Amino acid sequence: MDKKGQIPAIVIFAPTACGKTALVQRIFGEGSLSCFKGAGEVISADSQAVYRYMDIGTAKPTAEEMTSLPHHLVDVVEPDKQFGAGEFLEEADRICREIHARGKIPVIVGGTGFYIRAFLLGLPPTPISDPVMREKIKQRLSTEGNAALYHELKQIDSEYAKKIDLHDGYRICRALEVYYSSGKTLSSYMIPVENRSEYSFCTIILQRDRKELYSRIDQRVISMFENGLRDEVEKLRQMGYGKDSPGMKAIGYREFFDGESQADADLISRIQHNSHRYAKKQYTYMNGISGIQINADDMGEVENAISSFCSLEHFPAGW
Repeated sequence: MDKKGQIPAIVIFAPTACGKTALVQRIFGEGSLSCFKGAGEVISADSQAVYRYMDIGTAKPTAEEMTSLPHHLVDVVEPDKQFGAGEFLEEADRICREIHARGKIPVIVGGTGFYIRAFLLGLPPTPISDPVMREKIKQRLSTEGNAALYHELKQIDSEYAKKIDLHDGYRICRALEVYYSSGKTLSSYMIPVENRSEYSFCTIILQRDRKELYSRIDQRVISMFENGLRDEVEKLRQMGYGKDSPGMKAIGYREFFDGESQADADLISRIQHNSHRYAKKQYTYMNGISGIQINADDMGEVENAISSFCSLEHFPAGW
C-alpha cells in the first residue's frame, strides 16, 4: 500500500464495444510491448460476464486472452442467480486485496455503471430487506409485469427510475420494497459523492464518436449471430434457463424471449437498437464521476495517465 495505506487501483470504464478488452491486453497482457506488461490483473465490472455459459452474447474475453492476462469475476454464477452491486463490491474488494498482496495492481474494467460507481464511491445505506414485502412485490411483478411496476416506480421515485431499465425487475422490486417498507424513496438515501478512502484511484473513461461506437456495436451483434448466438441461447433454454432468469434479462438474450419475430434479421435489429440505448445510458450513468476522458484508440494517452498515477509507492521496485 502507499503512504496512506491505500490500495492503488486503475479503473477503466467504457461502453459496450468500445474496445476495453483489446486495450488492457495491449497494456498489461503477455504479448504487450508496454512497460506495464504483467503488472496488473483485471477485475471485470460487467454484470453479464459474471454468468456462466453466456459467452457469445456477452462478448467475454476469450480463454486465450484470460491466459495472457488474469481476469476475475468472469463465469462466477449460474444464470438463474442474482449478482448485484453489493455482491460485486464485496468480491471486488476481496480480490483487490489479494492482487495487491501478490505485488500487482488491480485493473477494474467494465461498462456496468452500477458496478463502477459502487467500486469508486461505495454503496449508500439502505433499509434492511423486508422479506414479506419483497415477496408481495415479486408476486405482483409476475402477474402485472415489468412495465406496470416500472410505471408505478416512475410515479414514486422518478429519479431512480431514470437510472434503470424497465426490464430490470430486480431493481424495480427493490426500489418499490424500500418505499413501501420505509415510506422513503431509494433515491432519497444519501449517495456517496467522494471516492472511498481505502483506495488510490486512477479512473479512465474511454470515449468514442457516437456514430463510430454504434457502427462497432452493429458489427459485433452480426458477429455474435455468425458465431452461434442462437445455438447458445437454445442450449441455455435446454439447461432450464428462461426469461425469468436474471442472466437471460441481458441484452442479446432477452430478445429471444420477447414474443416478437424470431428471424435472425429481426433479432439482430432489436439487439442493435437495445445496445445503442444501453451505450447511451452507460455514459449518462457515469455523469458526475471524476476521471480522465481519453479516446479509446489513444493507447499512448492511456499509458501516460497510468504512468502519471504510478510511483514507487504504487509499484514494487523492478518494473
